[in-house]
Amino acid sequence: MEETTAKKCNQGANIRRWREWRNVKQEVLAEQIGVSQATLSGYEKRDKLGQKTLDKIAKALDIPVEAITELEQGTSISIVSSTLHDNAGSIINYPTFNPIDKIVELYDKLLQSEKEKVEMLQEILKEKK
Repeated sequence: MEETTAKKCNQGANIRRWREWRNVKQEVLAEQIGVSQATLSGYEKRDKLGQKTLDKIAKALDIPVEAITELEQGTSISIVSSTLHDNAGSIINYPTFNPIDKIVELYDKLLQSEKEKVEMLQEILKEKK
């Protein structure tokens, strides 16, 4: 005999989970939906809520109503956000060499070049004497 268990969806608990995930305090969410903090606390303890209430809360939390009504108890919330416009996915290249070593290397080359110029000028002066 197969047993079928109805999946339990606790809308109040889901509201609390989304509110906490969004890092929104009860007072703030309550003000956004036009109720007292105590009323919102009561909503978070209920299994089912009215559609108007769900719509207000979903809009305030910027989530679809289905995130509240269809999220089963014990389900984890996984959010994938886009980093297209916030440069979070930017690749930063760090040099694999010491920049100061490169500066010293360039300075040595410049110094060597100047020494060669001085030697050439000295030879030209010797020839003119």
